[in-house]
Amino acid sequence: MIPSSVSAAIQSSADALYVPWLVILLFGSGLFLTARYGVVQVRRFRDALGTFVASQDDSAGGALSPFQAFMTALAATIGTGNIAGIAAGIVSGGPGALFWIWCYGFVATALKFSEAVLGVTYREVDGERTRTGPMYYLRDGLKSPALAWIYALIAGVAALTTTPFTQTNSIALVWNTQFGVPTWASGVLIAVLTWLVIIGGIQSIGKAAEKLTPLKVGLYLAGGLIVIVSFASRIPDVLALVFREAFSTRAAAGGAMGFLIAMRYGLARGMYANEAGYGTAAVAYGTARSRRPAEQGLNAVMEVFIVSFVTSTISAMVVLLGAWDAIQQSRDAAGVASLTSTAAVAYSFNQVVPDVGGWVVAFCVFLFGYTTLIGWAFYGEQFLEYIFGPRVVTPYRWIYCLLIPLGAISKVDLVWAWGDLMNALQIFPNIIGVLGLSGLVAKIARERSTT
Repeated sequence: MIPSSVSAAIQSSADALYVPWLVILLFGSGLFLTARYGVVQVRRFRDALGTFVASQDDSAGGALSPFQAFMTALAATIGTGNIAGIAAGIVSGGPGALFWIWCYGFVATALKFSEAVLGVTYREVDGERTRTGPMYYLRDGLKSPALAWIYALIAGVAALTTTPFTQTNSIALVWNTQFGVPTWASGVLIAVLTWLVIIGGIQSIGKAAEKLTPLKVGLYLAGGLIVIVSFASRIPDVLALVFREAFSTRAAAGGAMGFLIAMRYGLARGMYANEAGYGTAAVAYGTARSRRPAEQGLNAVMEVFIVSFVTSTISAMVVLLGAWDAIQQSRDAAGVASLTSTAAVAYSFNQVVPDVGGWVVAFCVFLFGYTTLIGWAFYGEQFLEYIFGPRVVTPYRWIYCLLIPLGAISKVDLVWAWGDLMNALQIFPNIIGVLGLSGLVAKIARERSTT
């Protein structure tokens, strides 16, 4: 059992990094790149819509078709952070956190556009064997082997020690709440299912993502809209609350002004939701059989739009419309709510469709978490292979799966605090590369056609 003081120390370290350092770094970088690329996320949004069915160039090498690469990126990005993480962010940061999720989502498109473009531009392709990621544009583009190695180490450790815990923890929690399934049993089952896919490598992962990702997005979109429409009369009041609390100067936790708490949790959960700044987009889109970096960058724009303005918004609105009063009533003397994470989302669904709503959330959480687990397994594999070579791949896959049951029985607060900390550390070297190579990306962003 890990002492609560350790969890508190990890959370405190994560908080110190997010406010003000990552607030400045991420917003500042996103705004700078948005301006340098001519607001590419708006100016070329129509082009981005056309990349849903991107052309394939078999002579370009790469492991996946462009569509499979897009689905793999979306599979890995839309995880339980879009349900559990967003809900937890709203519970801890208040309704104003949603506003900051939107703000970061807008500027994050420029960050992720950069990562995808650089992932295709700087990669090593040997037939269907593709090695890609920020390590390669840090080493070959920025000419900094040391920074590439640092990034690969931090990102590799993060992939191995966060995703098997955060995703599995959320699945196990909702299954235990809805069906009484022991958390350890959920962990074992998820570990086996994950192993069955990742042991086959990126081709197996791509095929699974291609089938499961549209299903999970469509199902959650349909279910969430039913809940939102059912509480339609409350929408104006909730939206007013979101904007009011986003700039609240009232004292909140620790004596901080309310908007700082909302900003901190909005950024943290927004980052979990769309992963812009992590560098993972370079790994996913760098595997595409394509010679068109701009096309993959525009795919990344659509990915962030779907994640930040569709799935994350649905989760937040479902919680605020259907569960906010119950959450407030569940808070103890210290202000900590007992109704949080996936349980808060399931509560809202059950308000509209008793029992069935909880089943829908449980199934969506499984799909979200499972596809993220298989996608991130490949990310971590690429990061650690850069340092240790191909010999690390098979042991890594086994260790990754063996950690999954531990995630199922871990404390939820510790899981998310550790995830916050590791993701924050991963961002710093990647952003250096993205900013340093933004001139090249700006030139590509000005291309008038992806053909």
